[in-house]
Amino acid sequence: MNQGIKRLVRRPRPSLRTVPVVRRVNVAPLTTSFPSGHAASAAAFASGVAVELPLAGPPLAALATAVGGSRVYVGVHYPVDVLVGAGIGAGVAQLTRRLWPVLPARADEVPPSADRRRLTPNPDGGGVVVVANPGAGSGRDDDLGERVSARLPRARIVQPDDGGQLDRVLEQAAADCEVLGVAGGDGSIAAAAEIAIGCSRPVLVLPAGTLNHLARDLRVQSADDAIDALAAGEAVGIDVATIDDRPFLNTAGFGAYAEMLATGERLKKRIGRWPGQLVAFTKTLLDAKPLDVEVDGRRRAVWMGFVGNCRHEPAGLGPSWRPRLDDGLLDVRLLLADLPRSRAKLMLAVLSGRLTSSAAYVEYSARELRVKSAHRKLRLARDGEHFDGPGSFVIRKLPKRLTVYARHQGAAAASGAQADDRRLARLAQASTRLRRTLSGTAPRSRRRRS
Repeated sequence: MNQGIKRLVRRPRPSLRTVPVVRRVNVAPLTTSFPSGHAASAAAFASGVAVELPLAGPPLAALATAVGGSRVYVGVHYPVDVLVGAGIGAGVAQLTRRLWPVLPARADEVPPSADRRRLTPNPDGGGVVVVANPGAGSGRDDDLGERVSARLPRARIVQPDDGGQLDRVLEQAAADCEVLGVAGGDGSIAAAAEIAIGCSRPVLVLPAGTLNHLARDLRVQSADDAIDALAAGEAVGIDVATIDDRPFLNTAGFGAYAEMLATGERLKKRIGRWPGQLVAFTKTLLDAKPLDVEVDGRRRAVWMGFVGNCRHEPAGLGPSWRPRLDDGLLDVRLLLADLPRSRAKLMLAVLSGRLTSSAAYVEYSARELRVKSAHRKLRLARDGEHFDGPGSFVIRKLPKRLTVYARHQGAAAASGAQADDRRLARLAQASTRLRRTLSGTAPRSRRRRS
C-alpha cells in the first residue's frame, strides 16, 4: 500500500540544503517522499505487538514515534509524510484483526480441558525423549534445544537425519520413552499424537512451528510453559478427531480448502510462505469448482468444507482459538455453491467482513460428519497438510483422549512473579524484533526505499 501511494502522489523529497550537515543522511533516498515507509513499518509493528502484548504498547509507541521523528530530523521527509505513513501502518495492523482475531484475555483464565490429569512430577526430564523437527516453520526457537537441555538434563533430544522420516523417528522414540516430547509445528505434533495415542504415551508439546495452533489452545505459549507442567505433573485429556481414519488435532477439510493448502505449498518454495498463502487463497477463490457431495444424507454443492476438532471461535474463515479441547464436537463450516452467483456473493462477503451473515455460509456443530461423492478420490486436508483420500469418508472423534502436559490453571491464575517474568521476556523479544526490523531497513546502498 505504501509503495502504491508513493507512485500515485510522487511528491519530491525535501531539499537537504536547509538541513545542517551533521543531521544529513550519507546518501539521499531516490524514492518519492509521501508517505514515509519507515514510519509505516514502525507503526504497524508497534500496533500489532501492542494488540497481543498490551504492556509493550507504550514503549513500542515511543520507539515508533522516535523512528518517525528521525525521518523529519534528518531531512528526508516532511512531517505530513510521517503522519500519513504512521496512520497507514497502524490501520493495516488493526485491519488484520478482522482476519486473525486476537486470543481473548479470558482464554488464559480457564484450563483448556475439564479432563484434568495428575501425573508423576518430572522436574529433570527422566524418561523423556524429545523429537525435534528440523523442518519446523519460521516460528522455531533457535535456542530451544539448549533451553530444554538446561531445564531437563535427563531428557534425550533426537531428530531425523538428513532425508530421514519424522514418523520413523517418532515411532522409535515412543518405544523407548515414558513421555514423548515433540518440538515442531502443528503437523509434527499431529504425527506424534497419532503414535502416542496408540501406545498410551503422554505428549510434551514444545511449540516450534509457524502458527502453533494447538500450543496456543493448550495455553502453552512457550517451551517453558510446557516444562513447568511436566515438572508439576499437570496434564489434560484432549479430543482427537479423524478424517478417513487419519487423526488430526486442529482442523480438517475438503474441496477448495485442501486445494488451497496444496497450492500454497507449491508457491512457498518460490515466493515464501505468507506471499504464497495469499496468492493461493486468491487463486483458489477464482479457480475453485463446485464440489457435489452428500453431507449427512443431504445433497450439497460446496466450494469449501472446513471441520474443526472442537468448537472454534470466532465464526467465519478466520477461526483463531478454541475455548475447550474436550467438548466432543466437530465445528463444521461450509461455503455453499448451490446458490445463484454464490462465488461473487462469497467474495463480497469476505471483503466486507460479513461472511457469517451470508446465505452461502453455513456453520454448525456435530459429533460425526459423513461425506459422500461420486469421485473415486478427493484431495483432503488435516492439520495444515493435504493428502489424496477416498471420494467418500467419515470425520469423527476417537473414543480415547490424548494426554498432553498443560498447567491446570491459566496464566491469570499463575503466581504473580512467574506471570511478570513471562511478560518481561515477551516484551524483550518484541523489542529485539523491532530493532532487527529497523536495522534491516537502514541505508545500505545508494538505492534505498523508506
